[in-house]
Amino acid sequence: MSANSFGARSTLQVGGKSYEIFRLDKVEGAARLPYSLKVLLENLLRTEDGTNITADHIRALGGWDASAQPGQEIQFTPARVIMQDFTGVPCVVDLATMREAVRELGGDPARINPLAPAELVIDHSVIADRFGTPDAFQQNVELEYGRNRERYQFLRWGQTAFDEFKVVPPGTGIVHQVNIEHLARVVMVRDGRAYPDTLVGTDSHTTMVNGLGVLGWGVGGIEAEAAMLGQPVSMLIPRVVGFKLTGELPTGTTATDLVLTITEMLRKHGVVGKFVEFYGEGVGAVPLANRATIGNMSPEFGSTAAIFPIDAETINYLRLTGRTEEQLALVEAYAKEQGLWLDPAAEPDFSEHMELDLSTVVPSIAGPKRPQDRIALSDAAAQFAQDVRAYVSDADLDEAGKESFPASDAPAVSNGVPSKPVTVTAPDGSSYELDHGAVTVAAITSCTNTSNPYVMVGAALVAKKAVEKGLTRKPWVKTTLAPGSKVVMDYYDRAGLTPYLDKLGFNLVGYGCTTCIGNSGPLPDEVSRAVNENDLAVVSVLSGNRNFEGRINPDVKMNYLASPPLVVAYAIAGTMKTDITREPLGLDNDGKAVYLADIWPSEQEVEEVVASAIGQEMFGSSYSDVFAGDAQWQSLPVPTGSVFEWDPESTYVRKPPYFEGMTMDPAPVLDITGARVLAKLGDSVTTDHISPAGAIKADTPAGQYLLEHGVERRDFNSYGSRRGNHEVMIRGTFANIRLRNQIAPGTEGGYTRDFTQPPGEDGKAPVSFIYDAAMNYQDAGIPLVVLAGKEYGSGSSRDWAAKGTALLGVRAVIAESYERIHRSNLIGMGVLPLQFPPGHSAETLGLTGEETFSLTGITALNDAAIPPTVKVTTDTGVEFDATVRIDTPGEADYYRNGGIMQYVLRSLIRR
Repeated sequence: MSANSFGARSTLQVGGKSYEIFRLDKVEGAARLPYSLKVLLENLLRTEDGTNITADHIRALGGWDASAQPGQEIQFTPARVIMQDFTGVPCVVDLATMREAVRELGGDPARINPLAPAELVIDHSVIADRFGTPDAFQQNVELEYGRNRERYQFLRWGQTAFDEFKVVPPGTGIVHQVNIEHLARVVMVRDGRAYPDTLVGTDSHTTMVNGLGVLGWGVGGIEAEAAMLGQPVSMLIPRVVGFKLTGELPTGTTATDLVLTITEMLRKHGVVGKFVEFYGEGVGAVPLANRATIGNMSPEFGSTAAIFPIDAETINYLRLTGRTEEQLALVEAYAKEQGLWLDPAAEPDFSEHMELDLSTVVPSIAGPKRPQDRIALSDAAAQFAQDVRAYVSDADLDEAGKESFPASDAPAVSNGVPSKPVTVTAPDGSSYELDHGAVTVAAITSCTNTSNPYVMVGAALVAKKAVEKGLTRKPWVKTTLAPGSKVVMDYYDRAGLTPYLDKLGFNLVGYGCTTCIGNSGPLPDEVSRAVNENDLAVVSVLSGNRNFEGRINPDVKMNYLASPPLVVAYAIAGTMKTDITREPLGLDNDGKAVYLADIWPSEQEVEEVVASAIGQEMFGSSYSDVFAGDAQWQSLPVPTGSVFEWDPESTYVRKPPYFEGMTMDPAPVLDITGARVLAKLGDSVTTDHISPAGAIKADTPAGQYLLEHGVERRDFNSYGSRRGNHEVMIRGTFANIRLRNQIAPGTEGGYTRDFTQPPGEDGKAPVSFIYDAAMNYQDAGIPLVVLAGKEYGSGSSRDWAAKGTALLGVRAVIAESYERIHRSNLIGMGVLPLQFPPGHSAETLGLTGEETFSLTGITALNDAAIPPTVKVTTDTGVEFDATVRIDTPGEADYYRNGGIMQYVLRSLIRR
């Protein structure tokens, strides 16, 4: 119960019902706060306990200084937790392991139980193996169950063993789309109390729900576990960037073009660790679907959240998606009573201001390896001609006219483009030429855009017009359609658009996060063979949010984000070399050239289909019994008991070693001496580089482990699906095929140099797999460090990027800067995040990675203090003071305990 120091407890009458609420107007300064901070303020009022959350914290938030740098710690208690299965399975594995640890330490295992609603959507396990056929969906579902039976049985056990834990079965939709369409409450009601719906999620794109006015963001699985067990999230009151929207999108542009523009702007501005909040007269004109698309991309521009306040558009969307009239009335009444309803004329206090005139947005794509690298569609072919040079051999560059077109110049589209045409014979005996720039994957995928009916209908209308003119996709293009919910196929069917997508090869392959997460499935054998034997730089075009190196498909070097209609267009063009804004996509039935403008639907056409084909009853039907699952799900045998019985033969779910030898009192923090460098990395190393989610190669330590345990190559599945098995994941850490470890120059992938081994003939330590070297270091008792550049750990909220780092024996990371989630996750696993002095890097300090490191001053943490810096010295004489990136007292507590899970476990037992 709240201490209620401000007398904020009150009641709200709505529709004959009375709800307890905590009034924001009881706190001085509340009215001028941005929407997002008002939500945090209510959270503190309601959870004030006099210890972790005090009146001083509430006053500090009410008196927030918009211009100040973050310095005040608060404890945020999310109303619920949402998970997807890649990150959710290890969460449940950890909870099951914690139950055993509690029992071994003399406590009650039942203490380990979610204290707030926790919902998991199985959406990351379907792989687009089959495509382009009417039965692709059914075949992929059967393959999914065959590969993941152990994981699914484990999740069904969790559903019965834990209170407040629900699972949305496979084949239902993508977690974030299911969240906005069904799970999000906007205003929660529990025990007669009404309060804002807030959450944390084990996927960075949890921010999609910000479009509904729901404050939430992605955290690592270990933070989510703590939140489930009642631990508040420790955070600093953030800076809030006010983003004013004006005008309207011009004809021919989409929500995807808008969000790629916003991503470029905000990444350039710098919003890591900040809230972004949209305001102004233009907000009301932004459809909810577009708001969700923008919120979804928050991780791509780096902000913690990207939120829209509640308004009439929110209510309309909630009504459309089948929420009850009682819930709608409560949301509107509560928001207006608490000052959470959008006032288009209001100018809240913001730390920083940005503005975008929507009329300036142009059709765009982003790539070839980062979402913030926006390219105007009209420049795409020319930019490709320049960018492809980084992905082809010198011989290919010579053929393209290397002397005439240096890499610093953008060559003309018609000349100087590397070319290496290869003749490929298809299974039906036909042949075609494959070259650099060939679009080998065209995927309508990912929650970002498949939740948006405007771009999805636009794609289907492009397909319809293309088919009517006799256009087809190129034979080398793998085309897939993976909507975020069943509602999409319902409105396609009602509008009569499904046959046209099928005709172009965009058959339904699954309801899940396929290509965007790396589950694109294999390319056709003849295409894959041609690509690999000739080292072709082929591309993917996907309507997703992530295009990092090595993520989409192991055969594909360059990846571009685009709207669903453009995905269809590129499937027809078949190559990035074509300027689809000026050159024809193909020839019609009469041999006449067909241009993109000829098949692009008008806004009116799209809006007419959306209005006529989408109805409230579709959502009601799709979500009427969403947790029940189909017969296949229901027929899975369910293990019983409150403590899980581990199968020692399982290669999917194994008991992790986090709590082995744990005692009730943590050991003192020690300095780090005699450490070696496991990896020296450059800028923008993502969590995909650190902990891949895609395919497992047979010749890697993870692949060898599976082969040794009797798993055939075809059954390897993906790293993401194996996250419940720490043995696979340790071996997969730093194993991305595109990782470049500067200690082992000339290599690409999970390699390092092992300084425990005798030097080779060249006098240097031999190159080995990172996993093998790490195990040798552990056997020798040598701690490890990682050196990195800027934006270390950007990308998905991968708990295994931190877990694997810790289990390899890495004690500290020294980087130029961090993305928020990964820095937090490192602390949660007992790894010390340090930052080079301002203006310095490994290069400026002359570090090669061959040094032996000592880090002193860490022991100050034993005195309940956070040292601002620690002294770093090497055996080569380099010395510098590294900034300690333990940012809050709460994070210091986690680090002292060896990690967040150990801290929570000890806290629960002591209660």
